[in-house]
This record gives sequence, C-alpha cells and structure tokens, in this order.
Amino acid sequence: MALVPMRLLLDHAAENGYGIPAYNVNNMEQIQSIMQAAEEADSPVILQASRGARTYAGENFLRHLILAAVETYPHLPIAMHQDHGNSPATCYSAIRHGFTSVMMDGSLEADAKTPASFEYNANVTAEVVKVAHAVGASVEGELGCLGSLETGMGDKEDGHGAEGKLSHDQLLTDPDEAVEFVERTQVDALAVAIGTSHGAYKFTRKPTGEILAISRIEEIHRRLPNTHLVMHGSSSVPEDLIAIINQYGGKIPETYGVPVEEIQKGIKSGVRKVNIDTDNRLAITAAIREAAAKDPSNFDPRHFLKPSIKYMKQVCLDRYQQFGTAGNASKIKQMSLDDFAAKYAKGELAAVSKKAVTA
Repeated sequence: MALVPMRLLLDHAAENGYGIPAYNVNNMEQIQSIMQAAEEADSPVILQASRGARTYAGENFLRHLILAAVETYPHLPIAMHQDHGNSPATCYSAIRHGFTSVMMDGSLEADAKTPASFEYNANVTAEVVKVAHAVGASVEGELGCLGSLETGMGDKEDGHGAEGKLSHDQLLTDPDEAVEFVERTQVDALAVAIGTSHGAYKFTRKPTGEILAISRIEEIHRRLPNTHLVMHGSSSVPEDLIAIINQYGGKIPETYGVPVEEIQKGIKSGVRKVNIDTDNRLAITAAIREAAAKDPSNFDPRHFLKPSIKYMKQVCLDRYQQFGTAGNASKIKQMSLDDFAAKYAKGELAAVSKKAVTA
C-alpha cells in the first residue's frame, strides 16, 4: 500500500480517543527506529520532515527512505508530513515530492521569523487547503506563535521560529479566532499555542498551568469538537537520557519538557497529533556518546548507530503506548489520496464548529 493521507489517521484517532506521535526524521536510523517501534506496538505512523531535514537529507534520499519504510511495513498505515511549511510554495513542493500531508504555518510570515496577522494566516492557509484537498492531501494550520510563557520569547528550530519578545496574546491561541480560522480555512488539523516550544530548553521548572496552558486546549476543543488539535514542542526531555549524555562528556543543564501526563490530558481534549523531535535526538546522542566512550578505539560508524536505533526505538515505543496509539494500526483501513480527494470534493470532510453543529 502507498502512503496514506494524515487525515485518515487523525480521524481514526478521534473516533477511538487516542493521540499519534509525529516524529521528525532526517536519516535512515531514525526511520528504522520509528518503524521498528510501530511494528512492535501495531501503531499508525506519522513521519514528518522540516524544511531543514529536506535540505539536509536531500529530497530524493528522504523520499526513498520513507518509501522503503512503506515497502517494508505495508500493513502499517504511514503518513508523510511536511512540518512548518513557511509558504504555499514550500507546501506545494512537498506535495510534488510525495508528501501526503503538509503544514502551512502562517502564524509567521514567509521569512519564518516575523509574526503574521490573522488575515495573512487565514488567507495563505486557505490557499494551501484548496490545492492540497484537490489532490487528497491533508493540511495542518497553526494559530498563535510557539514560544515560552515563562520568558515571553519565541523559539527557533531548523531556522523556523518567531524572533524576539512576544505578547501573552501571541503566545496563546484565542478560542474565538480558532473557530473563525477553522471555518475559513477548512484545515484538517490545528496546531495551538499553549506555551510549548521546540528544543530541550522548554521550561526552567516543572511546568504548571501558569506556563503550560493545557486548559486552553480544553477551551478550544469545546468550541471545535470535530477539529483535530496538534501539540507542537511536546518532547518530555527524559532525565535519564540527559544523565547519560552528561555522564559521557555532555553539558546539558537542568531543563524540563512537557510531562507525558499533561500530553495525555491534551489527548482527552481533542489533541490527535503530538510532535516529538528532541526526545529522539537526546536518545541518539546518549547512545552515540556512551558507545564512543566505552570503546574509544572503535571507528566503525555502525558501532555508534546501532545503539542509537535501540535507544530511539524505546522512546518511540513508550510514546505509542502512553498516547494510546498502540494496537490501532491493524484497525485502520488504508485509503489513497484519490479516495480523499473525492471525499473533499463531496464536502464529506468539511470542518464545522460546535455552533454550526447545533444551529
């Protein structure tokens, strides 16, 4: 079976009350880790690539690595997602290269650093939705800017992120605007700003409602019960991995990620896609540092990369189980982009708010 639209996976997750971790990928070892964990857990898979990943790996290399995963695990439904597309052109390029889902991040302007107006965001996102849905591809939008409620600063990852100080309003998605945005754009999924940020340095202390606004997810879900919500910057930054890294020469200071139990609260309130990258990077770095230190005369790259697959696989397996994803892959009937293009054309997948439903 070919790659499937991400909307297929999110719909099943919503119907059955679970979330799906979306893992960023750059190379073969990361994809193998994710797929081995998904096979063991019988989990649907979202493999996503940033613009930086597409540049690093090369379009053709990355596409064929993911297609190799599809060929090796044809029984597992896999979506290929463009993470943080900065413009319609980036999204259209991704679709041409085989991505079955794209994120049009119009929360920032095309320079990927300047916070955009609501009108700009709605207009560019709606434009991408129209084109993507015509070919059956899914679209994720974002409203509000990722950044820290603790410091008021935006975050940057792979060259994408708001620069400078942001207002409290910019750092939190407004529920009223969320309703208007979804109805105007018809996105399949909405990434919301709740105080999370990319990277390992998310919080200086264990996050509370003051700096991690899970309650904002609950409020948006009440208004948009049929919209799939997305949590970005949701790595948990495991202390044991940081300890291994520092034991073998690393210098990562004390830091806190998003607790798994907080993500689980989000899943109960409509979060269907949970973006994770840092946890996997930490796992790989811990494994490589440990392997290098324990056998310093070894110069075979496989000596370092094999344990990195093992460590990252365990992180992925934990998240599949913790988010309720495990056991669901075999329950999903795989469908093609053409199938979904027909559904969009018939209006079967139109996004509506609670107000529209009850009117």
